[in-house]
Amino acid sequence: MQTPAISLRERTLAALRDVFGHAAFRGPQAEIVEHVSAGGDALVLMPTGGGKSLCYQVPSLVRPGTGVVVSPLIALMQDQVEALRQSGVRAAFLNSALSAAEAREVERAAAAGELDLLYVAPERLLTPRCLDLLARTKLALFAIDEAHCVSQWGHDFRPEYLQLSVLHERFPGVPRIALTATADPQTRAEIVARLALGDARIFVSSFDRPNIRYTIVDKAEPRAQLLRFLRDEHPGDAGIVYCLSRKKVEETAQWLVGHGIAALPYHAGMDTETRAANQARFQREDGIVMVATIAFGMGIDKPDVRFVAHLDLPKSIEGYYQETGRAGRDGSPADAWMTYGLADVVQQRRLIEQSEASDEYKRVGSAKLDALLGLCETAGCRRVRLLAYFGEASEPCGNCDTCIDPPETWDATVASQKALSAIYRTGQRFGAVHLIDVLRGKAGERVARFGHDKLSVFGVGADLDEAAWRGVFRQLVALGFARVDHEAHGALKLAESSRAVLKGDATVEMRRSVARARSKRSLSPAAAERAGVTALDERGHALFDRLKSWRRDEAHRQGVPAYVILHDATLAEIAHRKPASLAELALVGGIGAKKLERYGEALVDLVASAA
Repeated sequence: MQTPAISLRERTLAALRDVFGHAAFRGPQAEIVEHVSAGGDALVLMPTGGGKSLCYQVPSLVRPGTGVVVSPLIALMQDQVEALRQSGVRAAFLNSALSAAEAREVERAAAAGELDLLYVAPERLLTPRCLDLLARTKLALFAIDEAHCVSQWGHDFRPEYLQLSVLHERFPGVPRIALTATADPQTRAEIVARLALGDARIFVSSFDRPNIRYTIVDKAEPRAQLLRFLRDEHPGDAGIVYCLSRKKVEETAQWLVGHGIAALPYHAGMDTETRAANQARFQREDGIVMVATIAFGMGIDKPDVRFVAHLDLPKSIEGYYQETGRAGRDGSPADAWMTYGLADVVQQRRLIEQSEASDEYKRVGSAKLDALLGLCETAGCRRVRLLAYFGEASEPCGNCDTCIDPPETWDATVASQKALSAIYRTGQRFGAVHLIDVLRGKAGERVARFGHDKLSVFGVGADLDEAAWRGVFRQLVALGFARVDHEAHGALKLAESSRAVLKGDATVEMRRSVARARSKRSLSPAAAERAGVTALDERGHALFDRLKSWRRDEAHRQGVPAYVILHDATLAEIAHRKPASLAELALVGGIGAKKLERYGEALVDLVASAA
């Protein structure tokens, strides 16, 4: 009797269950996996933590040949490959970290058909030697990760990505899947055009990360504000703090260490050995705070990053979304926290205007910055504004600062007229600090030297405090009524649109700057269902801690990050289910056949000893 053929869907589900230990795909994963496994091209837009990697890993296991993953992050390939090997996948990488002999062995294994997945940096892939290797290798698919790097308008542009259309030209019969967590409609169109994906199916998942709480605070004393945030909300948690300059990274990391925080610096100006050592510590140790420029982070796999903080304004919503998306990949509560002030706006405008880029690039950069300022200044739900930028409609989330504690708005027309008049009366040659002194009637040495204590606007703003006036000037710039003259050392000047305000033909409504009291973090129902942590009773929490201790020791023994062994969500489910046998343990999400064989007895014994 002939055995009935196994359908493609059954084969993909079998690979998902047996290798990765998951009973079912999430969201659009099943449709994407089946489409690519059948030989179709795809562009996949899915938020960080949404399971993009399975969309090419499962088809690579189902299709004959080797799946080639193009990734721009050499430093992380080793961890990604190790995680796959833990699950029994024959995976390897080709990058500059290998010796010549090691690289030759990987090349031999690929050509011999002994690899399921091969990770390659784009620079390496484009060499004649690597292209020749691919021509001698049976290929299952090409996966182009971080595909937004192709966009010259984007925050992570990599020129090598522009040449990846060679894959379609040299290997037209091999399916390609391009993946990214960040792409507005313009960037999507650019990815399709530059990678020759005109016939690809486009899969767009929700950009929402409901477990992330978005908070943007008025910048006053940013380091002190950051320290309060870390101590009050995230004591002992792993997280990332982004700064714009290398100098600020070094100073902030040192300052945090001086205040008892386990912080490390990371930026492109550090020597390679120190930078790699700091990244390894962040990946492999608990509770490390990485203070970094945006040189750090793209593709970070660490699932238990509990917060991402910005001490400086990013360049765009795409950059902000990409960077904040590195928090809470495990679905548990996480924070995206940022301090924001007028100086940030001035700094970003200066970077755009003083760059040597084309006028078109500057125009696009200004538009992207304007959209980000709109997110910072909105009185409505931040998530609604964020998702709308990516073309996604949503309802107020209840998990951002403006939802939890809605800001007041006020008629700032008169205050705006006073501020704009002060800009004009002082000759449009001074910054906000000086203008605030004039408005509040502070006759200091500098104000008196220029005779500004004799102006009609001197003291007319004594009814508002300094913080309120900072908010007024910041929002006047964000709203386009005033602009920054970088050639005059950041002096504020009147924009053409200010005329209507000064004449009384337009009204101005602003957010009122207030200090916010944060409510205690809690899991959303969706996050609770994914992570299982809130279902733990007292005994379960004790077992969860023991499991984490076992995992830490096992990871140290193998020299790999703890999450490569098992994710927190898997440990939490074990602590909740308390499996008494290998058969029961096999039902836990994240326990595939290889991990069951490798760690099953130890885990079952540990559960039994905790009973």
